Amino acid sequence: MENPLGRTDNGQKISFIPKFSKVFFNNDADFHSRNGGDGFNRWAILCLGLLNFVLLIVAVVLGINCAKVKQGSPQVSHSAATQLIDELNYLRSNHSDVIEAEEEAKKELQREIKNHAQLKVQIQQLKTVNNGYQRQIEGLRAEKTALQSNMSALEGTCGRCLSSWTLLNSTCYFFSYTESSTVKRNWPDSRADCISRGADLVVIDNPEEQTFLSDMIETMKGNRNVWDSGFWIGLTDTGTEGTWVWINNVTEVEQRYWMEGEPNDQGYQGEDCAVAVHSSSSPWKTRYDGNCQKKKIHWICEIPSK
Repeated sequence: MENPLGRTDNGQKISFIPKFSKVFFNNDADFHSRNGGDGFNRWAILCLGLLNFVLLIVAVVLGINCAKVKQGSPQVSHSAATQLIDELNYLRSNHSDVIEAEEEAKKELQREIKNHAQLKVQIQQLKTVNNGYQRQIEGLRAEKTALQSNMSALEGTCGRCLSSWTLLNSTCYFFSYTESSTVKRNWPDSRADCISRGADLVVIDNPEEQTFLSDMIETMKGNRNVWDSGFWIGLTDTGTEGTWVWINNVTEVEQRYWMEGEPNDQGYQGEDCAVAVHSSSSPWKTRYDGNCQKKKIHWICEIPSK
């Protein structure tokens, strides 16, 4: 019997139900078949029909789902692709921003490096200026100290003598030792120094002045040897040997101020200039004669006070 539900591609019917033989059991329970039997054929046709119906429904459902999948897949893929493109554009935009920020950072770094170099130059210049100011300050401090010393000296002399000069009555005295303890000169050079200061070598013409000078020399002795710690004074016998004359042309007639055995004109070239020293035994025995050219010691200048 042919199946009315099946057909070939040519439109021909396809038979899904074969011809069955009749089946029965004999008295000995053996299985037998034979052709024919309408009841059995109807039962088989019914089963096959139900199976075809179920297969048809499954095919329809699968077809619908496949259609949906085919229809929805481009939409899903397009949405995913759009999202990916958006993200890519966003990343490209961010990448451009990052590159721009990096370039700006490099420019800023170059500006900071340039500023740093300029600051270093300015700092060095300021250091140089500061060192100059420090030297000026040190100079001003030294000048201040000198001025204060001069003020003290002026206060001590009531402003009547120059700085580093000492006042006695109406005369100002300069002891070269106070200016330099190491600088020493012969008699002609010592007098030249006094003249350059507007003064001259000291002329001792009274006992008070003699005592004053002896006491001052005592405070300035740089050597315990009395012969090396003396000061040139304005007394010499270069004109006539043995006749001692002060530089103001006054002849010295008082002999008590010479040390024992002095003046003795010792040496081949003679000793023609007077030296004043301090004597612990007698304030009056404070002079000896020395070589005017060869001997180098300190000296005493004097000038009338203002």
